[in-house]
Amino acid sequence: MKNAITFKVGLTIYSLVIAFFGINHFIDTGMQHTVPSFLPGHIFWLYLSGAALILAAIAFLTGKQRALAGYLLALFLLIIVFTIHVPALINAPDEAARRFPLSNLVKDIGIAAGALMIAGKG
Repeated sequence: MKNAITFKVGLTIYSLVIAFFGINHFIDTGMQHTVPSFLPGHIFWLYLSGAALILAAIAFLTGKQRALAGYLLALFLLIIVFTIHVPALINAPDEAARRFPLSNLVKDIGIAAGALMIAGKG
């Protein structure tokens, strides 16, 4: 019983954070410069990823397709790590410029790990 309540509280907080990030994709369109240059239509990808984050949060909260949403969110975040954060880290001109992409890299890996835990719990 205690574990079930703890899981629901953690899941709710996690879902709200994911939903916040999704909503932020629609509000802060300046993030479109982070979309890799080899992808056309940067704003489309920004909105699509925002919608995906919101849908993942909804799936987590409702329990519908929760495991699938967890696996897909983890995959999405790892793609972001390798296509956005790693190149930004490698191309940073100095130590100070590496702090922001490194923080985002670690944050997204942590969020991906949480998504995998939710997927494993179903």
